[in-house]
Amino acid sequence: MKFLRYGAPGAEKPGILDADGKIRDLSAHVADLSGAALAPDALATLGAIDVNSLPVVEGASRLGPCVAGTGKFICIGLNYSDHAAETGATVPPEPIIFMKASSAIVGPNDDVTIPRGSEKTDWEVELAVVIGKTAKYVTEAEALEYVAGYCVTNDVSERAFQTERSGQWTKGKSCDTFGPMGPWLVTKDEVPDPQNLGMWLTVNGEKMQDGSSKTMVYGIAFLVSYLSQFMSLHPGDVISTGTPPGVGMGLKPPRYLKNGDVVELGIEGLGTQKQTFRADI
Repeated sequence: MKFLRYGAPGAEKPGILDADGKIRDLSAHVADLSGAALAPDALATLGAIDVNSLPVVEGASRLGPCVAGTGKFICIGLNYSDHAAETGATVPPEPIIFMKASSAIVGPNDDVTIPRGSEKTDWEVELAVVIGKTAKYVTEAEALEYVAGYCVTNDVSERAFQTERSGQWTKGKSCDTFGPMGPWLVTKDEVPDPQNLGMWLTVNGEKMQDGSSKTMVYGIAFLVSYLSQFMSLHPGDVISTGTPPGVGMGLKPPRYLKNGDVVELGIEGLGTQKQTFRADI
């Protein structure tokens, strides 16, 4: 199933995508796609509803972030061997973990704001894992039982904030609008092998990233298990699992986003995003 949220920011309603690509309203059956509603069994119950019996959402509607109530937005750095190579970094002996503020989350096609003082705003197509039930000290073998599904994220990054100013990466990752998420939460039954998905990103129509989740160093089951040893993972928490090569920082010379640039990105089976970048003036 492909679940989504639609409507104005802060007033999104839950929906599901039908076989014809139309949005069907789920609000009579669930208040929102958050908390207990994200448990795999709960999503299966919603998916069992006769989709054709649900109201069609007429006309164009903004898509919001595909999940609500995200408490933790956890990101994994340098998790693609080919991306680490392009940046001159060494693959770490354990996953690099950093947090992206939940206030950065926006819809998949919302404008992204280039923050004041930015010199090096960059792009990163990433496969994200959405947690469906609380995970603590879980094994790698059982880790996927705690996953609700998968979605696309753009881990927008300001590289000067991230790497050239003292402190941690978080401030270069957490600017408002730096976390487009969606368009859909795709349940795991529709993603039989999340470690073999094509991923791509363009800037103004030019292909910049063209990779695959198969070059991920630390796989999804490992990451869920690993993170659960340090912190409880709760329903709605998101793990963004890293990016393949082709980011602006890795180009020679480096290239960064400017006012009016249009970024499009997608992952096989998980949908696409499109953002216009706007300078915050």
